[in-house]
Amino acid sequence: MDIASIIKYEGDNSTFIWKHPCKNFNTTSQLIVNESQEAIFYMNGQILDRFEAGRHTLETQNLPLISKFFNKAFNNETPFHCEVYFVNKTAQMAIKWGTDSHVEYIEPTYGFPVQLGASGEMALRVEDSCKLLVKIVGTEINLSQAGLTQKFRAFLMTKFKTYISNYIKSNKTNIFEIDEKLQEISDSLHKMLVPDFSEYGVSLVHFFVTTIVKPENNPYYAKFKELHYRQYTDVAEAKLQQNVGIIQQETKKQRMILEAEGLASKRQIEGYTYQQERGFDVAVGVANNQGVGEYTNMGIGLGIMAGVGGTVGSMVGDSIDGAIKPHQSPCTKCSKCGSDLPPNAKFCLECGTKVEAVSNNKIICPACKKETPTGKFCIECGARLQDTCPECGKDAPTGAKFCLNCGNKLGGNENE
Repeated sequence: MDIASIIKYEGDNSTFIWKHPCKNFNTTSQLIVNESQEAIFYMNGQILDRFEAGRHTLETQNLPLISKFFNKAFNNETPFHCEVYFVNKTAQMAIKWGTDSHVEYIEPTYGFPVQLGASGEMALRVEDSCKLLVKIVGTEINLSQAGLTQKFRAFLMTKFKTYISNYIKSNKTNIFEIDEKLQEISDSLHKMLVPDFSEYGVSLVHFFVTTIVKPENNPYYAKFKELHYRQYTDVAEAKLQQNVGIIQQETKKQRMILEAEGLASKRQIEGYTYQQERGFDVAVGVANNQGVGEYTNMGIGLGIMAGVGGTVGSMVGDSIDGAIKPHQSPCTKCSKCGSDLPPNAKFCLECGTKVEAVSNNKIICPACKKETPTGKFCIECGARLQDTCPECGKDAPTGAKFCLNCGNKLGGNENE
């Protein structure tokens, strides 16, 4: 009978459980258990002892259960027959999984039948060595990643298909946007599957859904996919056109502001305002009007300008009044009959009364016959000294029948 003196395992990391080929040992055999490993002695369907990482001599005191079955013999070297399993307790990553058939359901947004598949990765770690050995391994020599995944495949596929179908229906998830939900789906499935793996002594460290397989060859899918993305394209294009229009309007607005600021600066430098510029334009237009007589151009035309704008009409009227009568002297009246007297007259032409000398800037009021400063009203009796046009408000020479400013017929002379 061959007795194993050294018991150890140095295999690859893709194996969960490995059975040592030798079954005969004695109480002097050396058991070497590496880090992240656990050794289990197994006999007649019963787990006898477990050993953590380290170097162990299989003495009687180390094997209390085995010592019950054997008596000492062979010079204190007790031979015994049992099975030794090495369990890899590291977390094994990137274990592939995938659906073996499609999940069929009615797409909630567009209402057409669709089939989905999925694949991903998971990470597993042995949590309870004895539970996994009894429930999964049995009498098998080893348990690899592929072997363990295959054993869990049935409930894994059932859980995934049920969950993904209910998730899409309850959340009304659009098939064209389901990839945005992969993290949420992965987390929910991980939480759901943990108890199922734990029942067999395995910890589900991570579970990821990395790919949702869509029916690209399905004509319904292709049709609605085009419609789905077209609506987003149309919306994006409309927003782009709207933004372009806003930019164009803002550009036009800024251009107008800059032009207005430039013209305002030009007027300021040249010494005139916008109102004055418009008044000049109106005056030029009236002067160039060949269909109206000279008198109308000078009189009524000025009235038209006054109607256009009081400021413009007054400005132009004042300018022409100054040109027509630049040296007009205040009117002097006879103190007796009130008739107008020519400048420097010594006697009244109407009644022959001698004209009294009047100091500069003073006249004789025709109402009270007293001397008063030149102005519109007498300071003694308040009588009006000059006629005023009721239309434009400009002063008119005494006795004038028409206003020189606007051409309006003066009302005080209607009966003449």
